[in-house]
Amino acid sequence: MAIKIETVKTDKCTMEYFRFGRGGKTLVIIPGLSVRSVMHAADQIAARYQSLEDTFTIYVFDRRKDLPPVYTIRDMGRDTASALKALGLRNVCLFGASQGGMISQVIAIEFPELVGKLALGSTTSHISDEQFGIVRGFIDLAERGDREGLYLSFGQYIYPPAVFEQCREKLIAASAKVTDEDLERFKIIAAGIKGFNVTDELTKIKCPVMAVGVYEDSIVDSDATMEIAEKLDLREDFKLYMYIGFGHAAFDIAPDYRERLLRFFTE
Repeated sequence: MAIKIETVKTDKCTMEYFRFGRGGKTLVIIPGLSVRSVMHAADQIAARYQSLEDTFTIYVFDRRKDLPPVYTIRDMGRDTASALKALGLRNVCLFGASQGGMISQVIAIEFPELVGKLALGSTTSHISDEQFGIVRGFIDLAERGDREGLYLSFGQYIYPPAVFEQCREKLIAASAKVTDEDLERFKIIAAGIKGFNVTDELTKIKCPVMAVGVYEDSIVDSDATMEIAEKLDLREDFKLYMYIGFGHAAFDIAPDYRERLLRFFTE
């Protein structure tokens, strides 16, 4: 059965989301940057997290629909928090991957009552000029309308070489579905990464945190995860795990990733 896409309206924005699972705990997932909305991949995401369905009712949120011309990570966090409040979600298990991890940090810092536990995957607490340079390259491809080049560049950065080669044809096929509107949204959301920095605010996070990084991360690099760890590792409720060999998108391709999340959120 196809996953139903739902809409939540707040006094700040309108946002799409979908939910699945039947468990008594609430898991909120904030995905990373994508060229097309993750709502198009709802069935695939639900299948990927099928092993968590008995434990959790799972919500996956998009970015807001009515994007302003400038939309920062902090704006994204505040808008997502307003959506959680509108749906009556409190004390959730929150998992953010990549850009979604940046958004999740903002939520945990500014709205601690919303987050019971926080898992961060392949993310950073601040964006360096070098890291934004990679994103700037993606934006340049979008500005030129090079859909195929954008998908292939994206894939080369987030996947290990062998996985990228396996996915090449699928990436090319997916790029053909990208609309001009998709590209405009992508440029705004990607540009919002510039200047992000909550490193000195991490100690404001009240809930247990798990940071999961990858040593061969070509986008944020492993030092980004270590920097989060340096701010939080004196806490007994902080956990750190580093993958080897899975690239930035370990949250999609590491076979034990969902099990790792399950253990952290239920222990």
